[in-house]
Amino acid sequence: MTLYIFLTLAVISLITALLMVLSRNPVHSVLFLILTFFTLAGQYILLNAQFLAVVHIIVYAGAIMVLFLFVLMLLNLSRDTEPQKSNLWKLSGAIASGLLLVTLVGAMRGGIALQIPEAENPGVGLVENLGKVLFTDFVVPFEIAGILFLAAMVGAVLVGKRDLKI
Repeated sequence: MTLYIFLTLAVISLITALLMVLSRNPVHSVLFLILTFFTLAGQYILLNAQFLAVVHIIVYAGAIMVLFLFVLMLLNLSRDTEPQKSNLWKLSGAIASGLLLVTLVGAMRGGIALQIPEAENPGVGLVENLGKVLFTDFVVPFEIAGILFLAAMVGAVLVGKRDLKI
């Protein structure tokens, strides 16, 4: 049963990701990206990582995609204001995507074994175990990351302040 759910979510995520890239309307691209994020969250749930799935939905589909939609609607993109790309850009994009396809095919040349990992411990992806590992083994990097975020916030406030007199 989980294999069928996984395959369904995988196919839906591939289709929505392709529609996101191929869509000409930027707002539709963002909406397809949100659908892709939801299918990825479903795959996290299949891997017994419920906390990661919820955080993925809240952070990416909630906050970042709302920001993307806000910026797209603020820019008011239209065909008249958008500069036309030359054929050189299209050719370089086609070459780059072809090289990426060759790399992908080379990486998968050995074959893909489609197996969903079975967890020995049913609480593997739960918040309790994540908290234990985070605050025992990784407490110093966690605190350093907190200090870096604080420094970044102070820097953003100082850069955003217009009339700073030092």
